[in-house]
Amino acid sequence: MAHYLSRRTFLRSIGTVVCGAMMARSLHANKNKRQSPNFVMILTDDQSWVGSSVLMDPNDPRTRSDYYQTPHIDRLAKMGMRFTQGYSPAPFCCPTRRSLLIGQTPARHIYQKDQENWPKQYRRQLTIPGMLKQANPEYITAHFGKWDFRFDNVTPEEMGYDISDGYTGNFTGGAKGTGGPKAVDDPKKIFSVTHRACDFIEKQAQSGRPFFVQVSHYAVHLDIYYRQESFDKTREWQRGRKHTMPEFAAMTSDVDSGIGTVIDKIKALGLQSNTYIFFMSDNGGRLSMPRQPKAELARNHPLRDGKGSMYEGGLRVPFIVIGPGVKAGSVSKIPVTGLDFFPTIAEIAGYKKALPDSLDGGSMTNVIFNDEGAGDVWRKRPFLLFHHAIQRKPQTALILGKFKLVKTWQDNKLELFDLSKNPSENDDLSIKLPGKTRELHSYMLTFLEEVNAETRKTSSKKEGK
Repeated sequence: MAHYLSRRTFLRSIGTVVCGAMMARSLHANKNKRQSPNFVMILTDDQSWVGSSVLMDPNDPRTRSDYYQTPHIDRLAKMGMRFTQGYSPAPFCCPTRRSLLIGQTPARHIYQKDQENWPKQYRRQLTIPGMLKQANPEYITAHFGKWDFRFDNVTPEEMGYDISDGYTGNFTGGAKGTGGPKAVDDPKKIFSVTHRACDFIEKQAQSGRPFFVQVSHYAVHLDIYYRQESFDKTREWQRGRKHTMPEFAAMTSDVDSGIGTVIDKIKALGLQSNTYIFFMSDNGGRLSMPRQPKAELARNHPLRDGKGSMYEGGLRVPFIVIGPGVKAGSVSKIPVTGLDFFPTIAEIAGYKKALPDSLDGGSMTNVIFNDEGAGDVWRKRPFLLFHHAIQRKPQTALILGKFKLVKTWQDNKLELFDLSKNPSENDDLSIKLPGKTRELHSYMLTFLEEVNAETRKTSSKKEGK
């Protein structure tokens, strides 16, 4: 891997020069700690890549919902850069949330062979809040909404947050088995979570202190709750070929309204010139819904499969970055992951120390500050890797350039796809391209061995979904 990094040093220096002027606009604030930038991370739950009215790939009309209407997520896309290949760190809720905080793949913690002893190690990792406080002790940090750090029950305060809703999970926000679909006043706690986040933002604006806040919605995870007025609207909309359920459309509309309220608060306080917003879902959308009317197409069409799967439907998610220096309405086709948030925020915040060697993400600044959305994300390794095992069906995916390799360990099955031509992953090239298959498989095995990842299904503690 050292050869890979040194080989690209020259290209990286060119990229730095090209985007230097744009970087200066955003990083200038770091010369004065009182002007350190603010960061808002908005996380939806189980929202499909095609689960909004945003056209995630402008060249493919299939890449939006054919029923849901989300004008505020549309606003986000118009305000900044959307990524056609944005990925969650995992196809399930809990491992993604743990990974976002420390910038590490779940193969290093939840799916680690020494899982029983990893809680002690996890608590020692540098987190986004801890890193920001090292960059500038004036930072104040908060987490509102779904926390869901199962297995070791670590709390937000243990991981460096100043303010939070405490240890929360699916049942806090109305999970499967709690009822629904039905209308309630505060569906999935969308509006109470939003209210607390906006109060926090306003308080920090008044104090002049820089802040980081993560708004982690319980929606659109099951069970299905919504406002009656939202349902009254959505049942009048024309239903699509893949999305057909008014109740789910109403819940999606409500979480969209919550997102809009946060945007409005930032603008009303005049913070948009010094605030970065990162938006994504924690994993891909579910394939089925209770009481869902029959549809002609799969819910995540044109992607294959859904939540829990290492195919694109489980990993590819809506992914948008907004902030000073990021061109409004821009689009990037560079593959990125939620693991990239940590080093990106560190660079923008002016963090001066070396980042941990265990970081699997890379800074996106060369991309987001390029008006064309081009450039490189500088990770220690040239690939993206996704992995789960233990209580899950052991499976691994690796993306390198346009190719993706999926390994199902139980059957020792390898599938190779060219995502540039076949995002639906229905054309397996592993037999046609044995050399490329061996190359990616070698990368995969080497990395998993290096991090001591488990590749079997075991009887370890239950994770949940």
